[in-house]
Amino acid sequence: MDLEHIRLKAIGVVKNDAAEVPRHWTVSDLRGQLVLDAEYEGGLKDIRPGMRIVVIFLFHRSREYTPDHLRHKPPHHDQVKGIFSTCSPVRPNPIGMSVLTVESVDGSVLAVSGIDMLDGTPVLDIKPYIAAT
Repeated sequence: MDLEHIRLKAIGVVKNDAAEVPRHWTVSDLRGQLVLDAEYEGGLKDIRPGMRIVVIFLFHRSREYTPDHLRHKPPHHDQVKGIFSTCSPVRPNPIGMSVLTVESVDGSVLAVSGIDMLDGTPVLDIKPYIAAT
């Protein structure tokens, strides 16, 4: 595997009607949809309403990363932090992660709540949320 040229493929997109989205899924009650390409519908076989899922996505509209972003002061913190201890969308690899609640499943479309992603955000993967026991 050529680690310098990793290629990812979007499996779908986020849909919502919000002009602005909450800064993080932990403070969001925004509802919307994950619209997957039809070829991935079979992968939703065991997804049920009420489940929590981890959605891996691409920060497709964030500023381009430069080394001066390694440390910054997030707007909701009072001190400078290292990029890897924040959820900033400006990252060496603009990959995000949110934990959403499934409201319903209809074919290859998941209605979800807890969205903190812009309309049109590419979805890279969905994983089960497994809480620590």
